Amino acid sequence: MSIPNAADYNPPQSNLPLPAQIGKYPILGRLGDGATSEVFLARDEFHQRDVAIKRVRSGAVNDPSDGRYFERFFAAEAALVGRLNHPNVVQIYDAVADPHEPYLVMEYVAGSTLRRHCRADQLLPLELIVEIGFKCAMALGYVYRQGLIHRDVKPANLLAVITNGNITDVKVSDFGSVLNLASETTQVYRVGSLAYMSPEQLDGNTLDCRADIYSLGAVLYHLIAGRPLFDANSQSAMMNQIYTAEPVLLSQLRSGVGPGVDGVILSAVAKRPEDRYGSWDEFAQALSSLITTQQVPRGQLQGVLDSERFNLLRSLDFFSNFGDVELWEVVHRARWQRFAFGHALYRKGEEGASFHILAQGEVEVFRDGQRVAQLGAGTSVGEMAYLAPSDELRRHSTDVIVTESTTTISFTPDTLAQVSPNCRHLFDEAFIRVLVRRLHAAHEALAHPRRIL
Repeated sequence: MSIPNAADYNPPQSNLPLPAQIGKYPILGRLGDGATSEVFLARDEFHQRDVAIKRVRSGAVNDPSDGRYFERFFAAEAALVGRLNHPNVVQIYDAVADPHEPYLVMEYVAGSTLRRHCRADQLLPLELIVEIGFKCAMALGYVYRQGLIHRDVKPANLLAVITNGNITDVKVSDFGSVLNLASETTQVYRVGSLAYMSPEQLDGNTLDCRADIYSLGAVLYHLIAGRPLFDANSQSAMMNQIYTAEPVLLSQLRSGVGPGVDGVILSAVAKRPEDRYGSWDEFAQALSSLITTQQVPRGQLQGVLDSERFNLLRSLDFFSNFGDVELWEVVHRARWQRFAFGHALYRKGEEGASFHILAQGEVEVFRDGQRVAQLGAGTSVGEMAYLAPSDELRRHSTDVIVTESTTTISFTPDTLAQVSPNCRHLFDEAFIRVLVRRLHAAHEALAHPRRIL
């Protein structure tokens, strides 16, 4: 995802004194200020990384009427330390329950929130909004599988990752309002931001993923239209609109928006939960299909999108046992390449330094000029570069030639070492499946040569 000329994030201006240190973390700057908390940029010397520290103000904790609520919000996030590990979810590294100013240590995201892009003069390209929506839906689906409902999905809690002035990713943040479905402790209900809150959340009813689906739909509506789903001068009037009013079609508010976009977003924000998407995956795929079916033009995003790569990986047999988190690792860590007919992926005698998984297309394997195998999407070639115990076994014994325009996902041993241990374990399992199938095919060829021929 990218948008030219996106402004880099600027830290807020504040006259408040900057603490030299919070706990063991030296403070580098101030990232944000709110009524009840403040956020600092700090340095984690042990892990050699920058972190964000969200500290609850002492006045909020000691407030006689609302202090207990702030304590619960802090406790809700503190309970998630080390639990959420997804590339599109802000990680919570540590929580310190200081009696006066408790604080959380979180992943630092170099960027800004999506709130600025809800203004009519700061709107993002439509295709970028759809790609952001897909990633948020997949991330919140992961969160829901952990037994959690965010309950405060809004632009200010979605962080745009900005690299060289371009939006390159998005991360869901702020789990202070999270509903933990597995928790036995009393939890605060009717929390969230009114403009993005579903009718059943307003009522304090039992919630499932469809409450957050509504909220994300309302956020996407705001990002597309430059105005919120509903707007009113009073809280009671706003609530009445949420219960009874029908949203204005997006196609009437922004040029270039077609009926497909109207259908997807308005389904997400339907009044009744049963009229919305039944799962996060269903919503995510509906968003993704808007681009793949060209209901949303690519515009500035002419390359292959992360959502397309993710969905392609999901369809391949090699990655059938990979979870969403590991698939995102492959999307971001792999080298994606396209080769034309006749290109040699490998030549006999060459030493292998990489392996390829075929995402699309077809290759043929030749030994001494004779074709010995034909391989299609979902299989691997050159895996001995990763598996071989010696340099001699890394030298190719065959020619591997592209016979149909091919897209591959390639790794070297060094780049594969950068993925998580669980992801590497899944690669090992996939390679074992490939090798077992090849051994079985070779056995059948020897035992029943006429059947094979």
